Amino acid sequence: MKKLNGLMEKRVMNGAKKILVVDDSQPVASIITYLLTQIGMKVQTAWNATKAIQLAKDETFDLVFLDVNMPGMDGFDLYERLRQFPSLEKTPMIFISGVASDENREKASELGAVDFIEKPFSPAEFVERTLAHLTAQEQTWECTTAA
Repeated sequence: MKKLNGLMEKRVMNGAKKILVVDDSQPVASIITYLLTQIGMKVQTAWNATKAIQLAKDETFDLVFLDVNMPGMDGFDLYERLRQFPSLEKTPMIFISGVASDENREKASELGAVDFIEKPFSPAEFVERTLAHLTAQEQTWECTTAA
């Protein structure tokens, strides 16, 4: 718990980031939303691919979490669909799944996801990995705009 409390004190360099969480499990999405808001993030939640696509049409996000196994369109197909939006073309995306098979991890990597988090996850590790990806994204953006 000490580690989690320490991480909650951290903030990403340039203020609140917008994060999209796509998970058909409301309890999991609620936990993720809670953790992210505790570190100052703005979170939008979609319970299915249709809602995620609608949000992607209207908003931009700094990071996207995708559940792998969802009814209708799965997380892998949704990833490919979201990449078609210019605003999400280079946005880091992280898969989350209760089925962390080698096949799922490999597919996520092949698609270009920046991470794969297995459910259930440690809240401290989840926050740590999220902050690491957001910080890396900011540093990449700063290097790109400075050039």
